[in-house]
Amino acid sequence: MALTPDSAKLLERLTKLREELREASRDAYRRLNPFYEDLVDWKETGRYWTGVDESVTIYGSTTLIGDVTIGPRTWVGPFCNLDGTGGLSIGAYCSISTGVQLITHDSVRWALSGGRASYERAPIRIGNCCFIGTHAVVVRGVTVGDHCLVAAGAVVTHDVPARTIVGGVPARPMGTVEIDASGAVALVFSNRGSTI
Repeated sequence: MALTPDSAKLLERLTKLREELREASRDAYRRLNPFYEDLVDWKETGRYWTGVDESVTIYGSTTLIGDVTIGPRTWVGPFCNLDGTGGLSIGAYCSISTGVQLITHDSVRWALSGGRASYERAPIRIGNCCFIGTHAVVVRGVTVGDHCLVAAGAVVTHDVPARTIVGGVPARPMGTVEIDASGAVALVFSNRGSTI
């Protein structure tokens, strides 16, 4: 495929920009991002979505749909899907890890009925100070309480009480989060009797 002279010049300029941004990310963060992640600052994306809050980080590869609210100091990693078509609220000081799927609708009955049934929607609420692990899925209608840990790869189909650790498919309680007066956190796993 031959490029026009103007397109060839643009490609050359974009390649130079990519090289400069890649070097800057490596020097500042010791990371190599996809080109589009280096084009826009993560804080700018959070500020754009929230309208004002510069403390929210949202990676450019994350998709936000519908009514999504995000509290201050929350970090949303790359390749997440925040589906707010049924309403989605995420509290303050949360960490939403890479590839997390927060899905407030499903099309199961719609598909099985050949389109005669409607999509089903229900809100998801993530409390304050929660950690949602890499590639976890939270389905419509679920509330995750404050100070919860959802393990990587978990599929959360039921409400999670505050200060609970859940994991597995479907997610089940695995332990508790204990926080003392100084703010020190202990993860107490009930099935192993261990603490970290």
